[in-house]
Amino acid sequence: MTGSCYVYGVNGPVLEARGGGPAMREIVHVGKQRLIGEVVRIEGERITIQVYEDTTGIRHGDPVVCTGAPMSITLGPGLLNNIFDGIARPLKAIEASAGPYITRGIMLDAVDKDKIWPVTVTVKAGDALSPGLPYGYCRETEIIRHYLITPPGLSGVVTRAAPDGDYKADDCVVELRDAQGRERQLTLCQTWPIRRARQAAERLPLTRPLLTGQRVIDALFPIAKGGCAAIPGPFGAGKTVMQHQLAKWSDADVIVYLGCGERGNEMTEVLEEFSRLIDPKSGFPLLARTVLIANTSNMPVAAREASVYTGMTIAEYYRDMGYHVAMMADSTSRWAEALREISGRLEEMPAEEGFPAYLPSRLAEFYERAGYVRTLGGEEGSVTVVGAVSPQGGDFSEPVTQNTKRFVRCFWALDRSLAYARHFPSINWITSYSDYQNELAPWYEEHLGPGFGQLRSRVTALLQEESQLMEIVKLIGSDILPEDQKLVIEAARVVRLGFLQQNSFHDVDTYVPIEKQSKMLELIMKLYDGAKAVVEKGIPISRLKATGIFDALIRLKYDTPNDRLDLLDRYAGDINAAVEKVLSENL
Repeated sequence: MTGSCYVYGVNGPVLEARGGGPAMREIVHVGKQRLIGEVVRIEGERITIQVYEDTTGIRHGDPVVCTGAPMSITLGPGLLNNIFDGIARPLKAIEASAGPYITRGIMLDAVDKDKIWPVTVTVKAGDALSPGLPYGYCRETEIIRHYLITPPGLSGVVTRAAPDGDYKADDCVVELRDAQGRERQLTLCQTWPIRRARQAAERLPLTRPLLTGQRVIDALFPIAKGGCAAIPGPFGAGKTVMQHQLAKWSDADVIVYLGCGERGNEMTEVLEEFSRLIDPKSGFPLLARTVLIANTSNMPVAAREASVYTGMTIAEYYRDMGYHVAMMADSTSRWAEALREISGRLEEMPAEEGFPAYLPSRLAEFYERAGYVRTLGGEEGSVTVVGAVSPQGGDFSEPVTQNTKRFVRCFWALDRSLAYARHFPSINWITSYSDYQNELAPWYEEHLGPGFGQLRSRVTALLQEESQLMEIVKLIGSDILPEDQKLVIEAARVVRLGFLQQNSFHDVDTYVPIEKQSKMLELIMKLYDGAKAVVEKGIPISRLKATGIFDALIRLKYDTPNDRLDLLDRYAGDINAAVEKVLSENL
């Protein structure tokens, strides 16, 4: 790298340097403390640098040292069961070496280069390697086997393969000769620029749901593996708890949880809770398949902007091993606010509400990196993105929410009134939607029977009709309604309280398998059909309510264990008995 630079001006995390040498998006070190920065603009000899750390003490004339590389992350074993800041510095290692506070200018690899891993090498001399093919593996945690995959853009013939044994991250385990005849070494780790999407062989259709155990999502507004969803909602509506539930219970292999601009106590709660929680599929701690990225609200705002790309790069890395990854971004609004603050310091022309004009394209770049793919190695893997949005005052018409809706196909709108009524998850069933239902219909028919799609449609129509009737009830009360409309309100109440409302702190109700969800909906609609027969005979719906069958279905979610679905059959008999009793009494 030629030329030299020096600091010319300081404006918070944005510096102006003069000189020559750095390239666009190149990482530089600023000042005597070697603060980490990134080149974001070049105008002749005027270079604008975005610094990822506190710039206090930086002054005119301080040196700017070029590195010749973009912002990158070291990928390898040791990412799981770890916590990083927005630019992938391991916080546990920083605490061990420098204390509880992040020392300015400190730069550690995301992967511990001194840790020893027991590696099994799966290739031998003479084998051909192409991008994405594994050449070995190690047991990263009790849950995840970490495959050592050939980096994109590298291929050749193996000239030497090390024996199975214990190796450090930088140890060479395979040597190969590429097409140009150069000898290349493969270690346990590789480096990748965070802003560049990792390659895949092809994108596949989204035909499998990401099952979460949350009834309102799985049954009414499903998300596909490889899809994108947004969770918008005002403060206190339950966005963070919702993402905690998805991280705990979704059937993804690996979880990447990104705390972007959130409060530090929330990230502490995530770390403590995930370390205590046992993964239901394996019996080991949930952290054994989780990567945490914490860029809290008191950390430098520039690093917050980079944190979403750090998380996505890690997610794509595990996807390339053939794993299904779920990434929780909490929240993209704080990320957009970081873009706005940096854009203002760069004196760029603001767009709506002060956000930069390129906000939609940045959101698109982020969400488009999700997908269900065939990897370069021939495996199937996916990255599913669930992004929380925090519109000020709960106004869904603000730019971040509106632009997010353009790039996601699943919208779980949280409602303040439901949250204040203690109805959780507070997903509004009227304003929420999922565009994945048609693609996922064959999967639901195969696993739950051909009638599930019709069942979902009937329940959705029932809730829509209740919403319209409640407008009338607010004006004139419910007593004046005809019996068939009273039935709609009562049946919808069972759906709302017995199905849509879910207790995340209850041992049975916190997670519900999709088979139980389907049977619960069948029972609710069976009660509705039986009650319609009662109403058609001119019998008041209050007579059927008096039997207690409506309340029994509401309590069903607590009374029936998830592994005893056979117990649900007795509810079908109870419904028939209650309906027959009311009909016989009217004879």
